[in-house]
Amino acid sequence: MSEKSTLADRLRENLAEQIVSGELRPGTRLDEIELATRFGMSRTPVREAFKALAGMGLVEQRPHRGVVVALPTRRRMEEMFEVMAEIEATCARLAAIRMTGPERRFLEQAHLQSLGIVRTGDMQGYASFNNDFHDIIYRASKNSFLEETARAVRRRVLPFRVSQFRVVGRLSSSHAEHDQVVQAILRGDGAAAEAAMRAHVAKVTVASVDFVEEHRPGQPLMPQHWPDDTPAIRQNP
Repeated sequence: MSEKSTLADRLRENLAEQIVSGELRPGTRLDEIELATRFGMSRTPVREAFKALAGMGLVEQRPHRGVVVALPTRRRMEEMFEVMAEIEATCARLAAIRMTGPERRFLEQAHLQSLGIVRTGDMQGYASFNNDFHDIIYRASKNSFLEETARAVRRRVLPFRVSQFRVVGRLSSSHAEHDQVVQAILRGDGAAAEAAMRAHVAKVTVASVDFVEEHRPGQPLMPQHWPDDTPAIRQNP
C-alpha cells in the first residue's frame, strides 16, 4: 500500500467513525484544505478519502457547498446489509463444502483464540479479528469472484458494521453467533452454515442500524463558533 493510500485510508476511517457515531452531523461541510493542513497531508489523499466516503454514502458533493456529511436512510442501510447477508451466507455454504482439513482447523483455532479478545472487551481488537474471520470464510468459498464481491460489499458497509461493537454485550453475542457458523462448517453442513451466517448478519444489521439511528441527530448542529482544535469542520448555514 502506498503512503498516499495509507493517509487516505486513515482519514477515511477517522471521518467515517465520527460520522457514524454522530460526532459529525449531517449537513456539516468538510473543508479539503483545512483537513489537509490539520492531518499534515496533501490535498490528494483528502480527495481520495472523500471519494471513498461518498461510495459509502457518508458524504455527498453539493453545488455551492462542497463536500458535506450525509447519512444513508435506515431503509438504504437495511438494503445494503440484506445484500451482504446473502453474499456471506453463500460464502459460508461453499466454505463448509470446500474447505480443506487444515483450513477448518485454522478457522477453529482463530475462533477459539478470539474468545480472549472478547473477555478483555477490546472493541478495536475484535473488530480487526472479525474482518479476519470473515476473510477466512470468503477465501474458503474457493470462488474468487464471490470473494471479491464480498469484500467490496463489506467495504461499503464497514463503518456501520463496526459500530455494532459499541453496543453493550455485542462482542460476546457476536462470538456466540460465529460459533454457530464455525460448528456448521466443521461438520461440513453447507445448509446449516448458510443459515447460521444469514442469522448472524441479520443480528449485525439490527445492532449496527439501531446504533446509527440512535445517534442520528434530528437537526444539524448550528454552532455560533468552532473551537480552535477543530479547524477542518465547518457547518453551513
